[in-house]
Amino acid sequence: MRKPTAEERAAIGAAVHAAEAGTSGEIVTIVADHSDSYHDVGLQYAVLAALLAPLVFAALPDFPLGIVERLSGGWGSFEMRELMLITFAAMTALFLIVRYGLAYMPLRLRLTPKATRRRRVRRRAIELFKVGTEARTAGRTGILIYLSLGEHMAEIIADEAIHTRVPDAEWGDAMAALIKEVRQGKIAAGMIAAVGHVGHLLAQHLPRADDDSNELPDRLIEL
Repeated sequence: MRKPTAEERAAIGAAVHAAEAGTSGEIVTIVADHSDSYHDVGLQYAVLAALLAPLVFAALPDFPLGIVERLSGGWGSFEMRELMLITFAAMTALFLIVRYGLAYMPLRLRLTPKATRRRRVRRRAIELFKVGTEARTAGRTGILIYLSLGEHMAEIIADEAIHTRVPDAEWGDAMAALIKEVRQGKIAAGMIAAVGHVGHLLAQHLPRADDDSNELPDRLIEL
């Protein structure tokens, strides 16, 4: 999925600026390629594949015995040492095949359970929020709209002043509008729609104060 163009980034920034015109809230938008490397998932699959070798050999003993027989020229000398060597060779081969096969990120992402992807996206969004948004405004009025492209998942995280005034359930329309457009490959349109919904909610619950100033950048942040 392609990243937004320069024109689309500018449009997202303009949407943030317009949404903030009616609220003291500060909207931050971030689009990331993915939220985690998931190397541990690839390693787990590789270990599981390696462990399958002795299980298969135990269930189908004729298979490794047939390999030994062919290697011995049909003399049928089945020593335990040879069977163990074949088992360990098979385990090593399976581990390496799966490990390096899952070095391909799209495949690794596809094989990662959805619940794991959801937790990693949430964790990454919170990390970015704490670094770039939380407590960065005088009134604790920052809010992050985070989109992780690889996982096709998004998060909306609000600072203290917003969180206490706007129930989490009210962000549903913003999330739905974002995901609907992103599923069609329209990243910019999705972000703009989400910003619009968030701005509408913030204007209701946290209207713009007379002394309000723009404390966080309006531009789209890409990771």
